[in-house]
Amino acid sequence: MANLAKRALKIHEKLLEAFGNPTWRNPLPPVDELVSTILSQNTNDTNRDRAFNALRAKFPTWESVRAAKTKDVINAIRPAGLANQKGPRIQKVLKEITKERGDLDLWFLKDLPLEEARAWLMKFNGVGPKTAAIVLCFSLGRPAFPVDTHIFRVTGRIGLRPAKMTVEQAHPHLEKLFPPETYYAAHLNFIRLGRQVCHARKPACPQCPVRRLCDYEPKTK
Repeated sequence: MANLAKRALKIHEKLLEAFGNPTWRNPLPPVDELVSTILSQNTNDTNRDRAFNALRAKFPTWESVRAAKTKDVINAIRPAGLANQKGPRIQKVLKEITKERGDLDLWFLKDLPLEEARAWLMKFNGVGPKTAAIVLCFSLGRPAFPVDTHIFRVTGRIGLRPAKMTVEQAHPHLEKLFPPETYYAAHLNFIRLGRQVCHARKPACPQCPVRRLCDYEPKTK
């Protein structure tokens, strides 16, 4: 594991050289980030943002989303896809948070022990390890490493995780592999690598900034 961690750090450093130290959009408050990430499931960033902005335009507060007619929430978030699933899911999460906490303020998670905060988020239906990690990392500044489809694919090809490891297992594995202070930049740069170079099909291996640290060989006919 120690040698793999050293290799992971070298790959991270190579990505910093290639892509720089990334900055995501301005961080959202935790409830906003939670809803945005639920909307992001099975869609792209553009459609997620369109749906999120439409939802906020129609309903000025999360309390009003919670109390709205479900069909109105569904109609607002249609750009994100799977609106019939995501609309009720968002409302249910908002209602369950309110039932437990009395309001929709999630800033208390910043002061909880990390694993306790993660477990608290993941007890809600529709909030998996990636969604919880995004809220913790990007909204609350906690050391969590979100693993999306790009990161899962790239880390598997590069050899930073076992081939048969699940996405759920990849979260704690990568958190142990990378130093916590690298999570933010590593997450964003691995996504960029996956989108721009290490494509699901026909990866552009000759242009890969970590090619010398990768054993992946694309299939050729």
